[in-house]
Amino acid sequence: MAAYDDRDGKIWLDGKMVDWRDANVHILSHALHYASSVFEGERCYNGKIFKGVEHSERLRKSAQMLDFEIPYTVEEIEKAKYDMLAANGWTDAYVRAVAWRGAGEDMGVSAKRNPVRLAITGWEWGNYYGDAKFKGAKLDISKWKRPSPETIPVHAKAAGLYMICTMSKHEAEAKGCSDALFMDYRGYVAEATGANIFFVKDGEVHTPLADCFLNGLTRQTVIQMLKDRQIVVHERHIMPEELESFEQCWLTGTAAEVTPVGQIGDFTFEVGALTRDISDSYEKLVRA
Repeated sequence: MAAYDDRDGKIWLDGKMVDWRDANVHILSHALHYASSVFEGERCYNGKIFKGVEHSERLRKSAQMLDFEIPYTVEEIEKAKYDMLAANGWTDAYVRAVAWRGAGEDMGVSAKRNPVRLAITGWEWGNYYGDAKFKGAKLDISKWKRPSPETIPVHAKAAGLYMICTMSKHEAEAKGCSDALFMDYRGYVAEATGANIFFVKDGEVHTPLADCFLNGLTRQTVIQMLKDRQIVVHERHIMPEELESFEQCWLTGTAAEVTPVGQIGDFTFEVGALTRDISDSYEKLVRA
């Protein structure tokens, strides 16, 4: 495919639909220098964005956590998403909303006088992990750790929080892995670079407590699916040495959807019946 800055299509930018190649920002945009940016990743299935409103609500909350206000309501953001999809003729696509402090009167750490900008774009995207969606992904274990809530707004979907994700994923790919698993600042199992993680043991499910990382909307959806099946779900702190005792594992996320994991470091997992059931059921749910 063509580079992301060189495609035909339309992008919604600050209230207007613009040609793809003209959707540019100034080099002195505050977000480029100081990471004052938040975003959402969503998927549209059969013409409907899954949990679109929840994503728009979270986008606005993330901005507020970074001390800026998006100048559009949830309803206006939702309309912009569907207008963008219609302008590009897409019924199945990945949708990316991004809000940031732009270029203005301030060009230092402080940026109160700079405008807040919003763009809505998207692209047609298949399985985030390729054939690992069916065979089971292989994960490296990152040397970086998810930070303490005392150091950064960990529950915001903020661009700056993904810096160590990019570094960790590059290192993982260099080792032939699909992704990397983070521990948190205390040493507990946390999440992958762009997805939450679940484990199965003796018919029960264990997932890290989302107290220092994003409580993903797909994560919440899958937890409810499991509870609806009367499957016990433990949201708790998980020590890395416990990985050896788990039988199955999967990742969840808007991009990842539900992806089985076959290996984390030296630990292996079966792509078992529960993993397959949840993955298949999620596919049916989002397309219902």
